Parts: sequence; structure tokens; C-alpha cells
Amino acid sequence: MADDTTTGPNTSFEAREALLYHETGRPGKIEIIASKPMATQRDLSLAYSPGVASPVQAIADDPANAAKYTARSNLVAVISNGTAILGMGNLGALASKPVMEGKAVLFKRFADVDSIDLEVDTEDPEKFIEAVALLEPSFGGINLEDIAAPECFIIEQALRERMNIPVMHDDQHGTAIIAAAGLINACHVTGRSLKDCRMVVNGAGASALACTALIKALGIPHDQVIVCDRSGPIHKGRDDVDQWKSAHAVETDARSLEEALEGADIFLGLSAAGALKPEWVTKMADKPIIFAMANPVPEIMPEDAKAVRPDAIIATGRSDYPNQVNNVLGFPFIFRGALDVRATAINEEMKIAAAEAIAALARERVPEEVAAAYGVAHQFGEDYIIPAPFDPRLMEVVSSAVAEAAMKSGVAQFQIEDMDAYRLALKSRLNPTTSVLTRVYEDAKANPKRVVFAEAEEDVALRAAIQFRDFGYGTPILVGRTAGVRKKLEELQVDDIDSFEIQNSADSEHVPAMVEFLYERLQRRGYTERDVRRMVNQDRNVFASLLVALGHGDALISGLTRTYAQTAREIGRVLDPKPGGLSFGIHMMIGKNHTTFLADTTINERPTSADLAHIACEAAEVARRMGHEPRVAFLSYSTFGNPPGKWLENIRDAVHILDEKQPGFEYEGEMAPDAALNPKVMALYPFSRLSGPANVLVMPGLQSANLSAKLLRELGGDATIGPMLVGMEKPVQIVPVTANVPDVLTLAVLAAAGGVE
Repeated sequence: MADDTTTGPNTSFEAREALLYHETGRPGKIEIIASKPMATQRDLSLAYSPGVASPVQAIADDPANAAKYTARSNLVAVISNGTAILGMGNLGALASKPVMEGKAVLFKRFADVDSIDLEVDTEDPEKFIEAVALLEPSFGGINLEDIAAPECFIIEQALRERMNIPVMHDDQHGTAIIAAAGLINACHVTGRSLKDCRMVVNGAGASALACTALIKALGIPHDQVIVCDRSGPIHKGRDDVDQWKSAHAVETDARSLEEALEGADIFLGLSAAGALKPEWVTKMADKPIIFAMANPVPEIMPEDAKAVRPDAIIATGRSDYPNQVNNVLGFPFIFRGALDVRATAINEEMKIAAAEAIAALARERVPEEVAAAYGVAHQFGEDYIIPAPFDPRLMEVVSSAVAEAAMKSGVAQFQIEDMDAYRLALKSRLNPTTSVLTRVYEDAKANPKRVVFAEAEEDVALRAAIQFRDFGYGTPILVGRTAGVRKKLEELQVDDIDSFEIQNSADSEHVPAMVEFLYERLQRRGYTERDVRRMVNQDRNVFASLLVALGHGDALISGLTRTYAQTAREIGRVLDPKPGGLSFGIHMMIGKNHTTFLADTTINERPTSADLAHIACEAAEVARRMGHEPRVAFLSYSTFGNPPGKWLENIRDAVHILDEKQPGFEYEGEMAPDAALNPKVMALYPFSRLSGPANVLVMPGLQSANLSAKLLRELGGDATIGPMLVGMEKPVQIVPVTANVPDVLTLAVLAAAGGVE
């Protein structure tokens, strides 16, 4: 019998949700999938015996052919022994596996680098070194992670010397690169030059020493940097420091962190919460630069530093404050660039190039389309010295800078002849939708809203509501029987039940105003006041919609307990489409290299030509907000009249309406799906106005639209988001009855952040 993971130390709601996340479906976070067809006997004969003999011989003849015939050149191993897991300490190799799987996911998500985690069960540096070094034929790069100091220094140095592939301990160098980028820009904002700065580093672990070394390489003189450990400044004459710390010893009279900070320009903290006292900050130079990077609680909270030094520029490791020093800005793209030129190492030149590229990106004007998609107008300054982690330009800018540095410094085995073409290839390597959705989550955090969860007695809805609040997206309003909701919260072991707002129609103070509002709305539609009162008291969708209509909530989510159509009808008794508009549904299909929007998949059974034109315009706008330049195809069984049919005129008329409107996006129709999506078929119609495969598909009617969306969801390999309801006067989302917690949470955040309206 399996162990019960709901007892013991992991009993909090957050812990159990995290465990459920890792357990649900396929356990863990990664899997291996075939990149070649495996459907026929011929496929198998080519993939394995006898066909595999040919690439084997080719690699034996020339080892460089491994990059052509295997996945090695895009494969990184994430390796740990679990001696320094996150902030949790030495918990062993096996316990580190969830972290290493997570790192592998980030590699894939941000830079399309395939990654596999390896956990080495030894604390002996020599055994660890030997085990990893023997794996060189398998991988294009090695990412070391969560290894305690000083062993991490010994391990990395030995592996770099023995292996002819890139080796990087990210805890050291990843943090160093991002911190260095931030410092470059902090100096820029404050009018400083690095060579003139005095810096104090608090912490002498792997990350701190790597940061110090890289920042010195960027220009701060050795004797202008004081490194402090638990015993105070590392000064010449101290005999209780190891060789790695002693390399940073300087002549100084300071014997405490407080004394060292006198007149310092920069504080760099990689130590412990609360290590930097506000009164010490007052002793620093004008416009002090404070990088307080201890996690989860920094050396000083930004608001405390600002209280005593309003002129300070502050960075932390946290996402809820400006200027987050986040390793994900660096390591995926550093390895991306290193792998693409088959580098034999990641050297100082490549790290400096990465830091300078990240810094330069933050100083650039954020393109209009990025700002529109992300909903935030970033501008270089004291609150934006480090790019946002989900800036899609990082892939192109950082990876190409690293690749160029590798080629110039002589560690590249492959030369990229056309850097412009390479940058274009990098830009097209990732689908931007995931980044944009992540930005939507960040927008929700920045502008939290009150979202009404109409079915709070359902486990799925309630767990999504709890996560909505706990993750900082806004305030959930829970609709249901008070006793029933409280009992569910107790079962989920929520500590602060009284902090949740529960709205129950049986005792809500809002009911009289609701009845008055709804009776005035429905009295000429055959409803008596008694009918209205009964609806308010007994129909949770009506009650929840009225909370939003009367301003007691900002958005609404429902759908788990009723069909989509019934839920839409009940909400429609209270809320209307936008004036002059039309409500409709969009399914978003997200594949590895594409995102496609289907509309209308939920509401309008036989849309008119004007309806189709309106749906096209609104769906195109949603695509834009999701980071895509829309190319709209009006779908039909007929392509430009072949075969002919009697149900084509409304589609053609919709195209004519757009011809008159000139909506500012590409559109074409009527056309079959292959003529809209398959480049080979598209080539048969050179007059088509679409410059590439369509990404917004306007369906001719609800039957074809709803069937297509559900078939693709069940049979296709794409991730599906939706249906997303568009065009209501208030933000409303209706989830499918089969929705799980992530589905509900995503649509709740989209409703709250205005991702679809």
C-alpha cells in the first residue's frame, strides 16, 4: 500500500496541493517523447535495427556527427547530490529529484533545451566527479545544482578541466550573471562607474563568491570589495578562512558588517533574512545600491530600506518586488547559446557577455506589441534595472550574445556564419503564448480583483479559489451554504477560515437590492416578483451574477455543476453582452510551435455574416493580447467556391464586411482547414491574403465549432485552454463540467486580469 502523503509534515493546504500537482496524471514533471514517427514497421526499422547502424558508423567515423544524428547537442544533464537543496539543506540525492526535474522543465520551457535530471548518491567529491565525467558522451552540457560549498568549487573545477562540454554550477554563476547585469544598470541609473564603486558582500558561500568574482571581472577593483562571512569581513591576516574565501581578502580596518558599510556604494547580500539593519543603510553612500538576495526573506525588506533611504535602488530574489534577481533569466539561454556552437566550456567571456546582454535589454524600449500583450509598460529606471523574466526577447538577445562570445573566445566547435538568421531562428523557437499567460498571472497579482466563485461547495472550485487567494491573484468570494463551505474549508485544512468571504443567499444583506434589480430587469419578460425572489434565493448562478452586477465582485466563474448552455442562460438573466456587441466562446489550442484560436465554440448556433465579422474582430484582438499577430481564416467545407454550396453566402458576406472595415489584420475565406493551415495546400492559392498559416479560425456554425474543439481536445496532442467567454459586460468565465483545479484557476485569473473580455 502506498504511503499516505496527507499526514506528517506536509499537511498544509499549500503542501498538499503541491504534492497533488506532482502526483496527478503521470507522476513527476517530465517525460520522454519520440521526435520521429513511430507508426509503421518502416519507422521502427529506421529508428532501431537495422537502420540505426548507419548513424552509429557515421559517429564512429567522425564524432562530430553525433550533433547531426542524435539529441546530444540539445541535451543537458541537471545533476545534484542533494547536499544543498533550495534553502532546506542536505536532504540527500533522492529528495533533490523534484528540484532537478523542475530545472529540466525550465530548460525546456524557456530555451527549448532538452534536459534530464541525474541524482548522484554520494557526498564524496571524487566519486561525484568520476561519475559525472564518465557521462560526457551522453550530453551536450552539464548543469550542476544544489551542491554544498566548498565541495561545489572542487567538483565544478575538476569537471571543467576533465570534460570537453560546458559545465556550470548554476547556484554560483547563474545568480552571478543576473546580479552583475542588475549592478551594471544600477550604476547606470545612479551615474556611477563600476571601477569607482565600493562594494560590500555579505555571505561567502558559492553564490556570493561567484558574484564577487564576476563583478570584479566587470571592473570593480579587488581592493574596493569587502566580503563578509559569519565572522565578519575577510581581511588579510585572518587565519580561519579557506582558500576560496582568502582569495577575496583585503586590507581593511573594518571588523563588522556595520563598519564595512561606511560609505559603501553597493551592498550585495547572499546571506540570511534580516542581516542588513536599516540604521546601517543610513551609513552608505548617496543613492546606495542594495541587492538583498536571501530567499524567501531578504537581508532587508525593500520598504524598510526605502524608509531610511528613499534614494536607494533595491533588488531582491522575490517576484513581488521590482528588480527580481532570477536565475531563469540566465541559465536556459546561456546553455542555448553554448549548445548551438557546440562550446567546450562556459568561460568568463560568455558569462560577461550574458550579463551585458541582459543589462542592455533592460535599457531598451519595450516594443509596443510586447507591452500590449503583457499589459505592463516597463521603462528603464530604478524599478526596472533587470528585464522581466518572461520577456520573450531574452531567448534571442542572451543566447546570441553567448554564442558570439564562445566563437570569439575560441571555445566554439561550430561557427554560426549568419548571426541574423540565427537570431531569427531563436525568436521562432518558442511559442509566445505561455509567456503571455504567465504575464497575465503577474498582471492579476499587480491588480488584484474580487472574483466570485459561484460553486464554492465543489472541491475543484474551492481549491481553485484558495489558490487564487494564496498565490496573490485577488480575493475570492465564495458562494454557497455557509456551513457547507466552512466544512469544506476545514476538510482542506485551511487555517484562517474566517478570513474568507462567504456569500449565502439565505442570509445575505444584498438580497433585497438583488430582487429589486432583477425584477426591474425581468418584469416585462413574464416574471413575477415571487419568481425573481425564488431565483435569487435558489439559483447560485443568478445570485453570483447579481453580486457582480451590483459591484460586490469584479468577475464571475462558474460551470462545474451545470451544462455550459444552462450556466450561460442563468447568467444571461442578469448580465448582458457588451452594448452593441455579441458574446461568444474561444478555445485556445497550444502546441509546441503554434497557438490556434477557434471561435465561436459555445454560444451562437448559426451566426449571421455580421456576427461572423464581429467574432473575427474580437477573436483577433484576443490573439493580439496573447502575443500573436492575428491571421484570420473563415472556415468552410468549400475553398473559394469549390465545391459550390448554398450555405456559403454568409461567410462571403462576412469577408466583404471586413473589406469595408479594414480591421488591421490579415483575413481570408471561405476556405477549408487545410487551405488555412497547410503551407503546401496554401501554395495552391497564391492570391490568398494570408501570409502564413492562420492562427484564428472562425467557424461557420456552432455544430462544427464545438465538435472541432472537443475532438481536438480529446484526440489531439495540444494543450487546450477554454472555452473562454468573450464579449460580456462584466468579466465572466464558464468552465466545463470536467474542469480540474488548474483549468478553473487559469480562467479565474483570465477573468480577473482582463486577458479576455
